[in-house]
Amino acid sequence: MVGRESQLYEYGGGSMVELFEQDVREEARQSSKGNQLKWKKDDYWYKADYTGYEGLAEYMVSSLLEYSSLDQSEYVLYKPEEIHYGAQSYTGCRSRDFLTDPSKGLKGKWQMITLERLFYHNYGESLYRSIFRIRDCENRLRFLVEQMEKLTGLRGCGVYMCKLLTIDALFLNEDRHTHNIAVLWDGREGYAYCPFFDQGASLLADTMMDYPLGQDVIMQMTKAEAKTFCRSFDEQLDAAQDLYGDQMWFHFGERQIRGLLEADSVYSKEVKQRVYTILLQQRRKYQYMFR
Repeated sequence: MVGRESQLYEYGGGSMVELFEQDVREEARQSSKGNQLKWKKDDYWYKADYTGYEGLAEYMVSSLLEYSSLDQSEYVLYKPEEIHYGAQSYTGCRSRDFLTDPSKGLKGKWQMITLERLFYHNYGESLYRSIFRIRDCENRLRFLVEQMEKLTGLRGCGVYMCKLLTIDALFLNEDRHTHNIAVLWDGREGYAYCPFFDQGASLLADTMMDYPLGQDVIMQMTKAEAKTFCRSFDEQLDAAQDLYGDQMWFHFGERQIRGLLEADSVYSKEVKQRVYTILLQQRRKYQYMFR
């Protein structure tokens, strides 16, 4: 009902929010698996789970980025959320609007613009299609970085992309396409880097279609595919590190993973056990990233 006040209730390791029609938001940015229900209330975004446990994935990935070489201004932090909207209840997550978050160090008014939209605005064609006209992964990445620097005037775009691809490889983010790689624009000629966001397709979060619960999670992990420059996370990461060097490292272990999962009170034990297994496997695989 329009005009009613949304309410946020904190409890245990999560929170519960009641949202109403005036809080619903439509976004042009899309996931390859469809659009999640999204709401904006005050300075917070809320997202309902769509195909599984996207909210838990957002929470775990962003929380573990706190145990990395990234500065807190470089990523968006998510928290688990139980969302009540109309007669329905959803699991999901919430995050501070980074455009108004003082910790992100942004001054003035900024808006987010995806690389796909920016490229199309300047050239009248799809960045994604242009990338895949190029035959190999490394040159696709080099092309995107060159275009990103040309269109924005930003320097160090290769370092930025290497960090992004490192995060995606470690956490198996299957939805990093050109509609959710973005920069910030001041509406004139100024650009800035966008904090890393949208990790909901990580950690085999899609239990509805691709990775049902109750199956061998180790076998399921072998089926996870990247979407940015090729299907292989390792090939993408190798290309980025060959071109731009190792750009980030982590320092979390079993204790931090377990602590974060135990702090959550929104998701089931079965789901959290699966996430725990995935994270330990990925940490073992990429030991060189850890200090």
